[in-house]
Amino acid sequence: MSASDVERRLVELGCELGSSPAPLGHYVRAVRTGDLVFTAGHGPMDASGELAFRGQVGAEVTPEEARRAAQLCALACLASVRDAVGDLDRVARVVKLLGFVNCAPGFTATSAVVDGASELLEAAFGERGVHARSAIGTSILPLNMPVELEMVLALR
Repeated sequence: MSASDVERRLVELGCELGSSPAPLGHYVRAVRTGDLVFTAGHGPMDASGELAFRGQVGAEVTPEEARRAAQLCALACLASVRDAVGDLDRVARVVKLLGFVNCAPGFTATSAVVDGASELLEAAFGERGVHARSAIGTSILPLNMPVELEMVLALR
């Protein structure tokens, strides 16, 4: 199977789309229902499947590192979507992005952190990657991840 146009674009952007990460509990990484795909929450996994960053943004993790973590979360979500539907070129639209940011007290730039993922999705999918979004600050995430993302995507 050859790489999709979206995957080739990701490579041109310097991004590696690895395998879908293993779930951290009793759930699946992506569910397709009709023309929609819903992903579970995904953390910032590196190419080997390990967490690339840990800690609170504004304390152990800088805002710039957190933006990179958001990009890695988006790539992990896309790997799960690819595994669920076979080809990222089947994505008609990224509908919704939900971002959680593990914030140190006083850190309020959650939107700037999640922009890392939003900008990557637009670069990879073009206009189809522009989406509705929420960027929520929280005091802790599983495994002390700095960022966790979920996506809803519509298929062709």
